[in-house]
Amino acid sequence: MTLTIVGLGPGEIDDLSRRAWRTLKQAQTVYLRTARHNCVPCLPQDSVTYHALDHLYEQHERFEDVYQAIVAQVLAAARTGDVVYAVPGDPLVGESTVAALRAGAQAEGIAVEIVSGISFVEPTLALVGADALDGLQILDGIAVGLMHHPPLNPDYPALLGQVYSQAVASNIKLTLMNQYPDDFTVKLIHGAGTENALVESLPLYEIDHSPHIQHMTALYLPALGGMSSFEQFQEIIAHLRAPEGCPWDRKQTHLSLRQYLLEETYEVLEALDNEDPDALAKELGDLLLQVVLHTQIAIDDGEFKMTDVLSHVNRKLIHRHPHVWGDTQVSGADEVLKNWDQLKQAEHAAQGIRRESLLDGVPKHLPALHQALQYQEKAAKPGFDWPSIDEVAAKVREELDEVLSAPTEAARAEEIGDLFFALVNWARWLKIEPETALRETNAKFYRRFRHIEETLAARGKTLQESTLAEMDALWNEAKHKS
Repeated sequence: MTLTIVGLGPGEIDDLSRRAWRTLKQAQTVYLRTARHNCVPCLPQDSVTYHALDHLYEQHERFEDVYQAIVAQVLAAARTGDVVYAVPGDPLVGESTVAALRAGAQAEGIAVEIVSGISFVEPTLALVGADALDGLQILDGIAVGLMHHPPLNPDYPALLGQVYSQAVASNIKLTLMNQYPDDFTVKLIHGAGTENALVESLPLYEIDHSPHIQHMTALYLPALGGMSSFEQFQEIIAHLRAPEGCPWDRKQTHLSLRQYLLEETYEVLEALDNEDPDALAKELGDLLLQVVLHTQIAIDDGEFKMTDVLSHVNRKLIHRHPHVWGDTQVSGADEVLKNWDQLKQAEHAAQGIRRESLLDGVPKHLPALHQALQYQEKAAKPGFDWPSIDEVAAKVREELDEVLSAPTEAARAEEIGDLFFALVNWARWLKIEPETALRETNAKFYRRFRHIEETLAARGKTLQESTLAEMDALWNEAKHKS
């Protein structure tokens, strides 16, 4: 028993290979995945019985069910003797049934032979004037349309097949627009390999409006360029760390880069505080540089690779969101956080991580205000918290009184710390992030003090030459402006 799978080419009979013609001519039984193919009427007819499977598309609503039905019918025929299964294009390009047939045939001891054909790829590349070896990425348009972000390297071109309807094109468009500009010029290719082939150049946001979309439509994306890919970023960092790279970058270690990680983090925060998206894009790049540089150091030292970093965080995110990638039901964000903590504890237990205290998960080097907030939030979860906000406010007043009555400098320093801690707790109850609140106050102080400096300078005076009354008046002036 042999199942021979034949590729019929993109459409015209002239593109059918001599081997495919010979195989079909010698066959007794041929199953056609679809008779909607230009070369089908021209196939050899002598002593060959053809069975078109188009009726299965009408019997099922989902493509998955259609493909399962096709596989079941072809395998049933193959169990009784030699059979040929013919598909458009090439059997190994965009043919979901072929993979399932090969697996099923192997399980049943049925031999499989592949007779290759010209796929939609070759005539499509001819129409758009592209070379497949220039990094061409080939994907199933249906699968891409079901995603939220395209699995594409934008520095290289891509070809998406099976863009067979405007609905599929719309889904693809929305996915691609998460990475490509809305007005990025792309090409829709209709009927590649047939005499009615058509190429449309149009902006990405318009692809689902094309009236020419049909079952032989594909989408070609040129390279976005501009060194816009994560892979290009990794290549640059790896080059900098290579023997012919930069002496400074080659010299760095995980420990030597610690200060830069903090500096870049604070610059991101500054861009956020200023609500400056252009600055934020640049600062996030600088922060990402630290992540990729640390990873390249780990690669060079044989510790781990970027694939390990990404695999770990991807698996963690999916595992900790069972309400998205599972059957868990949640009522809101609070329940999401509760589940997150429970899953995190289970992960730690499975990894053999033991923490003596509930507070041990809080990093020791966090800024003090944020560390205090984290301690308080963790302690509050099992119920170690004030009953009401009024009692928290009363605690702040109590700590202030203790600062004022402290007998020694050391006692005052301790009481000031207690006062800060109480203020953080009060902010938590008011749902205010204390680190952000203080940072915004610092920025406000900077603006107002700069107003004093600039105004005095315009009057030809320095701070030292001015009185407190003058500076206080200018402070109030700045206060009214912001």
